[in-house]
Amino acid sequence: MAGSKPRSGRSTSLRDTSESRMDTAGSWDVLEWTKIEPMSRSVSRDVLELLLEAEQVVVEGSGVVLVNTDEAGTLVVTNYRLLFLSEGTRKIIPLGTIPLATIEKFSKIVLKNPSASHQSEKNPSKRLLQVTGKDMRIITFGFRPRTKQRRAIFDALLKYTKPARLWDLYAFSAGPSRYQNTNPKVRLLSEYFRLLGSSYHPSPETIENRSFTLSNDWWRISSVNSNYDMSPTYPFAFIVPKAFSDEEILQASNFRARCRLPVVTWCHSGTGAVLARSSQPLVGLMMNMRSNADEKLVTAFCTKHYSLRGSSRKLYIADARPRKNALANGAMGGGSESSSNYSQSEIVFFGIDNIHAIRDSLARLRDYLDTYGATSSDGMSSFLRHSGWTWGGGNLSSMSASVSTLGDSAWLIHVQTVLAGSAWIAARIALEAASVLVHCSDGWDRTTQLVSLASLLLDPYYRTFKGFQALIEKDWLAFGHPFADRMGMPTISGDGNNPYELYRQSSSRIGSFPTSPMRQLSGSSTSITQQSPGPSHTQNSSNASPIFLQWVDCISQLLRMYPLAFEYSMAFLVDFVDCVLSCRFGNFFCNSEKERQQAGVPDACGCLWAYFEDVRSVGNSHPHYNIFYDPTNYDGPLLPPAAALAPTIWPQFHLRWACPKEAQAAEVETKCRNTLNKLAELQKAKDASERKANEVMKKLESLTAELRNEKQLSISSMNLAKKATRETNAIKRAVQSLGCNIHFSNSGELTLDIEGNQKYVYRSVYSPPRREMGSGLRDEDKSDLSVSLTVTGEDKVSTNSVSRLCESLCPLRTIDGGCRWPDASCAQFGSQFVGLKANFDAFDRLSIYDTYFGSE
Repeated sequence: MAGSKPRSGRSTSLRDTSESRMDTAGSWDVLEWTKIEPMSRSVSRDVLELLLEAEQVVVEGSGVVLVNTDEAGTLVVTNYRLLFLSEGTRKIIPLGTIPLATIEKFSKIVLKNPSASHQSEKNPSKRLLQVTGKDMRIITFGFRPRTKQRRAIFDALLKYTKPARLWDLYAFSAGPSRYQNTNPKVRLLSEYFRLLGSSYHPSPETIENRSFTLSNDWWRISSVNSNYDMSPTYPFAFIVPKAFSDEEILQASNFRARCRLPVVTWCHSGTGAVLARSSQPLVGLMMNMRSNADEKLVTAFCTKHYSLRGSSRKLYIADARPRKNALANGAMGGGSESSSNYSQSEIVFFGIDNIHAIRDSLARLRDYLDTYGATSSDGMSSFLRHSGWTWGGGNLSSMSASVSTLGDSAWLIHVQTVLAGSAWIAARIALEAASVLVHCSDGWDRTTQLVSLASLLLDPYYRTFKGFQALIEKDWLAFGHPFADRMGMPTISGDGNNPYELYRQSSSRIGSFPTSPMRQLSGSSTSITQQSPGPSHTQNSSNASPIFLQWVDCISQLLRMYPLAFEYSMAFLVDFVDCVLSCRFGNFFCNSEKERQQAGVPDACGCLWAYFEDVRSVGNSHPHYNIFYDPTNYDGPLLPPAAALAPTIWPQFHLRWACPKEAQAAEVETKCRNTLNKLAELQKAKDASERKANEVMKKLESLTAELRNEKQLSISSMNLAKKATRETNAIKRAVQSLGCNIHFSNSGELTLDIEGNQKYVYRSVYSPPRREMGSGLRDEDKSDLSVSLTVTGEDKVSTNSVSRLCESLCPLRTIDGGCRWPDASCAQFGSQFVGLKANFDAFDRLSIYDTYFGSE
């Protein structure tokens, strides 16, 4: 592929802040396309280096402009994401890079100038592609005219953003790789055992032989749904009252929508209070249908406890819906309970809106952020949208209008409603030791939000990484939140062939405002048209709704209120939501545990939890860790008062695309982390210096010890030398006392002249004594002097002369001629050699210095 060349022909920037450029033609007219290049057929090397495992390039287009930031680059569609590379640095631009599964809708747009009767070569129509993401971004790409780049990109998105089959998703192509998934059923049982107070660790064999049905004093694990025959959207095992049999469970399930009967999702180990969940009861239009099995099961949640002095605890039945919606469901066979049918019960309605209201609310919030953000999809800053110079249009009225629009989105109100309901449930269980049963219509959207958030408030374990995983796998995945439907992804039933829905204009929405990027500027003469047929495509949105995103937003609000109570950080929550929306891993595929098992997702796809464990393996310095976490001060329930439940925009998620600088300014945690990282680096440098200093000290001590040893050896050698000198002088004096002249030579020989002019030559030999050597001295340094003299004469020596010599030299000779030292071998007679051997070691033992030589 020919490399993209700098577009020097673009003489004017799209984001020119000069008012002279903001004429009635609009900012789109400043684009100039001067060079037409064909669609690339090959893949550049720098693109291949950025691909993930099993990621393949589908189509690539050069010379594309990201209108939001006025950056030119290369747009690439792979089987996993839409990738945008900067033309200059060839690096990924995050705003223009989005996973295909995160794309909610996209459309082709043409900008025409009706003032010109004929489109000339210098002023062709502007061809744009607008992409709307589920992660709060709206991005727009501009393409060169009279090329097939936009068509090729559009067709690729049309094919890969909504695959016809589940197995066409990227996660199945990538496989588990190094992020192997363990058995999710085993992890679910581990959480059940923890709740029941058991230390037993389950295994796959535990599931095969169904030996997981443990129990405590009040509750037990039931395997009645092990084959998903009772309820296909419930897990294979769940917790029920211990006194309730499996036959009664089957009877009670028939009275609840989709057979989602009341079961325990969390229990208090101290008081015995429980948090239970179910779907709506099938009481009918007249609200007169009853079930003895269901009433008995719900009443069993009001267990007696010693702290209550024998009386039954109170039971709250929390209906997440508005009261009128609950009554309206009666027309379809549903409805709500009557407190008169359930002992010690009280019915409470939370008034949380349904999935459709939440979907529209998030869409309005996204449009608001795009309209008044710094990187809007029309390439204009909110400062310049109405040719003004102040925020939001130039006057206070426009500022008030924008704030009103934010309120009209109602997103923060929906978040506050879920927070208030969860806090109310947690307070009833923690303060009153009451049991609470929560349900909505089907029991898998609003019910899941409430019970999981209330569990997080009650149990500090869920505020850790492991607990967060266990909470989601239990309340969201195991109990059948329809992730595939809510995220608009295919399931094993293959709903990918459903026709796409047309883009719905936001003018009919509450608090409507211009839809990006086609915002009509004041006095603009630019004509905006959408190509047909089917210019806008969106994923199946009839059941799509950001329920899970709303729940994570609630956690971010709690993390903002209690920054010391959570082990994970805001950065972790953002990355977690991104991974869920991207469908890179298979944990959140399908609509239920049964479907994921049938599709073989745990074995065929990578595991999101293993991925996060891998990225956190560097230690507590990773951004996912909350540096303020203090579990010792937050080891109990969190019970926020109603006055504190005032949610705000989640800047790290909501503002990161529209207002990136403001989102970063809100990262106080990031600044503290950077400071701690610098402190850690300084600490490491200090530790390294201390280690070097210790090594130097050890070497110095070693050298000092060696020097001390050398000094001792030197002193010992000097002492031995002095001793040898004394002994030599003693022998010399003894020999000279006989009238002999003695002379020592350097070669170790000595000459001895004896009276009678007899000349003898002595050859001295030194040998070490037979004693143990000290550990600190060498053998040659510790040896005493031992001299062996061999006398050779030119004339034959008489025996009498030798005897006289022996008698005169030996102090141990007795008067009668005997020898007191017979073992010394002083003399050998009868030979031509006469040896005189003085063993000074023996002399020492016999105190020769005192008896013979005398003291010196």
